[in-house]
Amino acid sequence: MAVEELQSIIKRCQILEEQDFKEEDFGLFQLAGQRCIDEGHIDQLLEIIQNEKNKVIVKNMGWNLVGPVVRSLLRIEKEDDKRKCHFLLLDLLVKLCNPKELLLGLLELIEEPSGKQISQIILLLLQPLQTVIQKLRNNKAYSVGLALSTLWSQLSLLPVPYSEEQIQADDYGLCQCCKALIEFTKPFVECVIDNKENSVENEKLKDEILKFCLKSLKCPLLTAQFLEQSEEAGDDPLKCFASEIIGFLSAIGYPFPKMIFNHGRKKKTWDYLEFEEEEDKQLSDSMASLAYLVFVQGISIDQLPMVLSPSYLLQFNMGHIEVLLQRTEESVFSKGVDLLENGLLRIEDNSLLHQYLEIKSFLTVPQGLVKIMTLCPIETLRRKGLAVLQLYINKLDPQGKYTLFRCLLNTSNHSGVEAFIIQNIKNQIDISLKKTHNKWFTGPQLISLLDLVLVLPEGAETDLLQNSDRIMASLNLLRYLVIKDNEKDNQTGLWTELEKIENNFLKPLHTGLNMSKAHYEAEIKNSQEVQKSKDHCSLNVGREEIPNMPPEMQLKVLHSALFTFDLIESVLARVEELIETKTKSTSEENMG
Repeated sequence: MAVEELQSIIKRCQILEEQDFKEEDFGLFQLAGQRCIDEGHIDQLLEIIQNEKNKVIVKNMGWNLVGPVVRSLLRIEKEDDKRKCHFLLLDLLVKLCNPKELLLGLLELIEEPSGKQISQIILLLLQPLQTVIQKLRNNKAYSVGLALSTLWSQLSLLPVPYSEEQIQADDYGLCQCCKALIEFTKPFVECVIDNKENSVENEKLKDEILKFCLKSLKCPLLTAQFLEQSEEAGDDPLKCFASEIIGFLSAIGYPFPKMIFNHGRKKKTWDYLEFEEEEDKQLSDSMASLAYLVFVQGISIDQLPMVLSPSYLLQFNMGHIEVLLQRTEESVFSKGVDLLENGLLRIEDNSLLHQYLEIKSFLTVPQGLVKIMTLCPIETLRRKGLAVLQLYINKLDPQGKYTLFRCLLNTSNHSGVEAFIIQNIKNQIDISLKKTHNKWFTGPQLISLLDLVLVLPEGAETDLLQNSDRIMASLNLLRYLVIKDNEKDNQTGLWTELEKIENNFLKPLHTGLNMSKAHYEAEIKNSQEVQKSKDHCSLNVGREEIPNMPPEMQLKVLHSALFTFDLIESVLARVEELIETKTKSTSEENMG
């Protein structure tokens, strides 16, 4: 019935001129054709489409059948013999129909699905879409841009696989789509390369490919993880995609050195209204992704001029590292850590000039590392952040180290980080006293730094438990200074500042310890009484209340706190004993 109905509509239209086709004719043709497909009359439909007499009708109306053919294909099992006829019909429609109408119809189909069907539709329609665009005579650049934008928008909805297992399984088909998208884009890249005249249309086509490449660098490549054991890009589909995208950029006149060295200059890379608001963020993410792919993954690294110094490379990569560290996704900020490590490993220890710290990113990047060290839930990344921060410190010259230490002591607000910085200060003082004297870790400059270290943030009211790491590091530094620097030498300036240190640090610490120990001993007594009644109660640890804790656990926490206070008190007593011994010895020498 459906076939007869379609033939009747065609017979009526055969006597009409092309311009006389009515909207009603289009609708009836589509409905009858769709019924033929749904009822399985593909062979008869193929005959009608192939009939030379129907050429004009198919050219104008046939594109309406692409949707029904594609949806039917998605329902048919891969092993079904009917698929061959469906593909033949789709190829015929692409060959015979109006390419302008077909283009819009195909893009609408690509925009329809969600979830796993996104990749199925894209893989099905990329070849027909490429053929249709190549048939267009006018506005090819616009059509390529529209197609690439639509495809990218749909691909960006797919989850990016992270592990080797996820990449190999490719459940959502992202890896397959990336590979197919490269093949889709290649003819248009070649078109740009072959056109030597640099016509306006060719420049537009170049811009559309550039936009697509930059978008791809941001998604999926910014969040993509690459297989570590993969020595060849071909082993990793996402790395292969990255390599091809960077190759496209180079082919159309944007080799990566030109891209990243020009980034940040006032001249815009493109002039499209749709990017006005997002351009800076879009470009920053894309350039950071490109820098990671080149310097860490080694893609096209051979294009880099060999004359560039390691410190210069680090300087222009610091902006990209800052962008990566500002992101909240672990897969992205870990790339920032890797890119920083890569740059630092090229530089000799103590050779990175302090003047670089006048560049904003050279101070914000280590602060970003501190956030990873203190807030990241993944231990391996926290440890990596700590290791790279230490590497960064090692590369700075003495004044640079000094400046960074001051910055981090003022901004980290974390006892463990401050303890880490104080230990580094101690190491630099040791080097200055034993090996190479420098003014930044002796005398007045050091005293200015010690003013930030040998002090309790809130005096005797400071939460000693919360700040225990910092306090222990400060006491150990002070003990070291008392032992290594004699009062008569006073290389560090410690002995002239001793009274201030006692007033700002040692005396308040004594008072704070007495207050804290009394508080916790009272809490232990209270907890023991509660334990007798076998009830649960709240507990104040530091300044935070921890409710509903079993009494046995309470006692364990409280005794642990008291142990910490005893440890601090023990080191404090040792420091004061050393100070007394040293000052007494000096006094006796002076009297003698």
